[in-house]
Amino acid sequence: QEQLVESGGGLVQAGDSLRLSCAASGRTISDRAMGWFRQAPGKEREFVAGISWKGDSTRFADSVKGRFTISRDNVKNTVYLQMNSLKPEDTAVYYCASSRGIIPSLSQQGYTYWGQGTQVTVSS
Repeated sequence: QEQLVESGGGLVQAGDSLRLSCAASGRTISDRAMGWFRQAPGKEREFVAGISWKGDSTRFADSVKGRFTISRDNVKNTVYLQMNSLKPEDTAVYYCASSRGIIPSLSQQGYTYWGQGTQVTVSS
């Protein structure tokens, strides 16, 4: 059984940076795309960023382009989300997910396993 565990969330001020990590266990993630989603209170879960199985292709939501980067270390079986210039509207629970394929999907339906989430709170 594959398990994903996110870490690195916290409370920061607007303009600060955070790096989220997603550590996988139980199965290698090197053969699949990975994604990050987030869910703010009262809102639906939304796509944030995705990375292909090799790490040579990435996708981002328009709201985070230029501020967030996604990377992966297949040796460590870990995916990262570097978040810079954080804004209060980035406040949400961030989830890591492993894809059914090698290219990251924008849709939640494209992902099989999910982590439990990590809270990111950005104060103004």
